[in-house]
Amino acid sequence: MKRSEIKRIPLADTVLNTLEPEDKEYRVHDGNGLYFRVTPTGNKSWQLRYKKSDGKWSFMGLGGYGQGTHQLTGKQAREKAHSILSASEEPGELNTIKRRQHAEAMASEASFKALAEEWVESKTAWVKGTRTRNLGALKKHVFPKFGHRPYVDITTMEWLTLLRGLEQAGIAEQTKRVRALCRDIYDLARVTGRIQHNPLEGLHKYLTPPKNKNYSHVSQDELPALLRAIRRYPHAPDVGIGLQLLSLLFCRPSELRTARWDEFNFQTNLWTIPAERTKKRREHVIPLLRQAVALLQQLQEISGMSPLLFVGCNNGAQPRSNTVFLMALRRLGCEGRQAAHGFRHIASTLLNEHGFNSDHIEAQLAHVKDRVAGV
Repeated sequence: MKRSEIKRIPLADTVLNTLEPEDKEYRVHDGNGLYFRVTPTGNKSWQLRYKKSDGKWSFMGLGGYGQGTHQLTGKQAREKAHSILSASEEPGELNTIKRRQHAEAMASEASFKALAEEWVESKTAWVKGTRTRNLGALKKHVFPKFGHRPYVDITTMEWLTLLRGLEQAGIAEQTKRVRALCRDIYDLARVTGRIQHNPLEGLHKYLTPPKNKNYSHVSQDELPALLRAIRRYPHAPDVGIGLQLLSLLFCRPSELRTARWDEFNFQTNLWTIPAERTKKRREHVIPLLRQAVALLQQLQEISGMSPLLFVGCNNGAQPRSNTVFLMALRRLGCEGRQAAHGFRHIASTLLNEHGFNSDHIEAQLAHVKDRVAGV
């Protein structure tokens, strides 16, 4: 149905269900300041027109249209609009901070932040580090601008502008993370029937793809000098030992940094990393060379009674910071030349060049061979 064919208000559900999208967003008045909004992609939602304290008119999102969770039928939208307007001294005017806060609170269930929090709660498989990183990205880059906004009102162009701003700030990886997180958050609304179109779908085509994460590492000729420098690392004995272990075990730096002593069996000389601490969510077993065992024994003397291998400086219950190995390599003059993760690339290259079985190498690196090897 075209909006030009509307005969009466308030709008009947048969009208609301059949209203067709147009090239540009439009609103249809339902009465008493309530408007029905239709976007070019077919998303439908309710908005309330009100006067701000500066005398200017604005629109407040009330929620999406429909009968699903966090959606409003025509009757529900009119009741919600009436309850908001009745909080004002004059109908149609929200002119005090208290009344505006009341109105915003009533609409908060449809905010992007509320949707994001609902999505985060559903991610029960996330480990603590993943949850912290993803929530941190949302709180820093998204919530200040869009957190309070009704998610149905935030346009594709607004999302593109936000993401391009992150690109221009030189944080390509955060741009990629934010786009993926927000796309998945909107997918929750889409699959639960609250919206028909995800405004972030396809946006990656209009962003600069991040460079491949090619972890820097020294050449084979430079490797002996680097290892000698690591053995003489003067700043923190445990960190120096950690760098040596990375070169021997070629595990992921995060797995070593957060390792616990109860994961090590010195009878069998095996380190068993539990599934919840691995990237692939699979238990991973690493054989311990005699050189690695000797280093671990030195590390035990440093960590004392702590269950952690690398005890945090400010909080003994937490491991060292996630930049500890990176900063150590920088102090050794290796910035841009050797990353902590780069020891895995060195190991893979050397072992393959010396004719070791490639499947065994991939297994030891904890790569899941699913067409593309992991990193």
